[in-house]
Amino acid sequence: MFYSEGESILCSEDKVTNRPETCAVVVTYNRKDKLKKCIDGLLAQKFVSTDIIIINNASTDGTEEMVLSEYVSEGFYYINTGANLGGAGGFERGVKEAVLKDYKYIWLMDDDTWPSDTALFELLKTGKALKENWGFLSSVAYWTDGSICRMNIQKSNIFRHIGKREYSMEYAPIKMCSFVSLLVKSDVVKDVGLPIGDYFIWTDDYEFTGRISQKYSCYMVPSSHVIHAMNRHTRVNFATDDSDRIERYQYIYRNDVHCYKQYGLMGVGYIVLKDGYTILNILLNSQSNKMKKIKVLWNGVMEGITYNPEIKRV
Repeated sequence: MFYSEGESILCSEDKVTNRPETCAVVVTYNRKDKLKKCIDGLLAQKFVSTDIIIINNASTDGTEEMVLSEYVSEGFYYINTGANLGGAGGFERGVKEAVLKDYKYIWLMDDDTWPSDTALFELLKTGKALKENWGFLSSVAYWTDGSICRMNIQKSNIFRHIGKREYSMEYAPIKMCSFVSLLVKSDVVKDVGLPIGDYFIWTDDYEFTGRISQKYSCYMVPSSHVIHAMNRHTRVNFATDDSDRIERYQYIYRNDVHCYKQYGLMGVGYIVLKDGYTILNILLNSQSNKMKKIKVLWNGVMEGITYNPEIKRV
């Protein structure tokens, strides 16, 4: 099924009651080759199947032509937003669509996520084995060289990422994680609200998963694997980024403040430590634009203090 803002073209609609319980939501922007490999991975899932929603943030690289010519079929939904809503806006839209379509589970991922053929099966198997009413489950993300992807290591609390012990468990409790293979229940979304689309980019995943884990038990599932095919195997590093787009980092510092201030003094302490370290790193390691970067960081923090975006509900 294809949707474009302001119009819709219906190819087919699955009305049968035995359709998959899960719908994968993939947000894409100008990475059609990686998106193709992501979709192929979704269609190749073993033992379980998933319907698919593709949210295209108005890509200009031929993404739409590729998707419409190769993939549109029953249980496959394509939405062109008509504008770049950012990753956050795309996930807000996609999760809403999946809930409205009455899927039980929503499987979130970026367009450069390549799931193993049992990634979904392992998540669902763990979810159905859990006795409690869990909120979300997260896969282990590897980089293309087979090492754990640094960008996607889950957090067991505000200050700590998981370590070797958690990877050896059947499932490990976590509090925050990325949208690189996240399985969440529609009922949980109805309870806590959608991801915050107004964030545009960065921290929307931590805010959303943190909001869920304050009410529900949530887990990382080591047996569920995906590859996160990032161009570079590095965390975001404002200090060493000398691109011509450093102003966009204001989003991360604004969003971080909004996300973590909800955790009271512990969250404020985290922001002070994190941003203080970043300023020191800028002063010591940036090759250019040191004062401009510090100004961008400061403006983001100041904006975040009063920033209060709407959490939309379905």
